[in-house]
Amino acid sequence: MKLSIYITLLIVLLPMTVHGEEKIKHMEPAGISGVEALSPELRNLLSQEMQALQDGMMSIIPAYVSGDWSEIETIAGKMKNSYILKQSLTKSQAEELHSVLPHEFIEKDQRFHYLAGMLEHVAKNKKPELINFYFSEMNESCVGCHAKFAVHKFPNLKQKIESGHAH
Repeated sequence: MKLSIYITLLIVLLPMTVHGEEKIKHMEPAGISGVEALSPELRNLLSQEMQALQDGMMSIIPAYVSGDWSEIETIAGKMKNSYILKQSLTKSQAEELHSVLPHEFIEKDQRFHYLAGMLEHVAKNKKPELINFYFSEMNESCVGCHAKFAVHKFPNLKQKIESGHAH
């Protein structure tokens, strides 16, 4: 699987629970898991990646309202393929990510990249109604992941979890 599929949404996570990784639990200081257990260099790369994704999502809005489908195609392609990590991640950092990430997070990340690829495709084909649909799905993907893994960073999403609307 493409490494970028595993990475992008990870950036929003600060603490999260490692599921079934006894090997990692022995390596982590007490009470530290998930992104907090990553090396500082990898955490920095992930932070840069998440900022780039946020910037990309925000730049789609003016492109959409002005009908700049080629700009949306370009942005979505970068999001599909990741911005920074694909160029910067070492083999040992990739192994570190795979050993720390919970499976559900990886699934959410894969879905986000799939949706970005679909957005790229429909923008290439100049389908505004589908561009809007896939952009909306990407937004929901972000919110769903934040509500599941980063409510400490986005406390207003706690209500989403409590009301049973988290996906």
